[in-house]
Amino acid sequence: MKEQLYACCKELRLSTTFAENALSLSGATPQEYLLSVLRAEIDYRNTKRKKLHLKQAGFDVRRWQNQLMNSPKGYSKTYLKTINNQLTCMINYAKRFYDLNTNPCGQAGSIGQAKAEEMDYWTYDEYIAFREGIKDKPLSYICFQVLYWTGMREGELLALTAADIDLAAKQIDINKTYQRLHGEDIITTPKTKKSKRKVPIPDFLCQELQEYITSRYMLAPNERLFPITKSYLSHEMARGCKVTGVKRIRIHDIRHSHASLLINQGCDALILADRLGHEKVSTTLNTYSH
Repeated sequence: MKEQLYACCKELRLSTTFAENALSLSGATPQEYLLSVLRAEIDYRNTKRKKLHLKQAGFDVRRWQNQLMNSPKGYSKTYLKTINNQLTCMINYAKRFYDLNTNPCGQAGSIGQAKAEEMDYWTYDEYIAFREGIKDKPLSYICFQVLYWTGMREGELLALTAADIDLAAKQIDINKTYQRLHGEDIITTPKTKKSKRKVPIPDFLCQELQEYITSRYMLAPNERLFPITKSYLSHEMARGCKVTGVKRIRIHDIRHSHASLLINQGCDALILADRLGHEKVSTTLNTYSH
């Protein structure tokens, strides 16, 4: 979310200090994060005796919104709504403390939607069919295998190292997440305690991971196991679906596909919640109660 807000700071032509403050803050809730950034900017502008000025702000906000809606990352409609609401909070705060006399968010209008549409997922047969479409690339194949058979998040997959794979215990230790931010690889700890977990894996996946790790010549224990980005996975998703004719879903929906598979096999909600890294079992029940 910070990446998108930082981009908006640039679109709105806010000061460099504002953008730097936005990047320096971490570990806060969206509300705390926004308030902290604005307070820092208030102090800066009071010191410099400057007044907030948003040139063609409504147009700039709309351009930023279009960039988000057309992003190859395929942001969900609920995410778009959330990030737009956070910007609105920033502007409302600016109106209160900066004497801002206009609301560019109101001029631009909102984007996204408050409630998510019914989730999409693959059946077991659909996944197996899709898998054949990307089997020609070992890296793509093993990535989608891990995603489907563990239900881990995309960022968790891309942060894995060889040290996280315990083949003897037949489990994967999920303890960090990956994102690509401003051209740099960023590894951070998960945002909740439950996100740190050990996920059991089937024998065939152990074998496939063993073969893949062996193929990575001189792989250091703490080196990223899958040195790719989220855009690579999205590209491979599109390629595999085009080749096989399987309906395209989001990368995150593979997580739902895994959950659906386990539910159909009679998996207990508490076990599923632990496996997916949900903080509360109610989250699992509310998401997959259908």
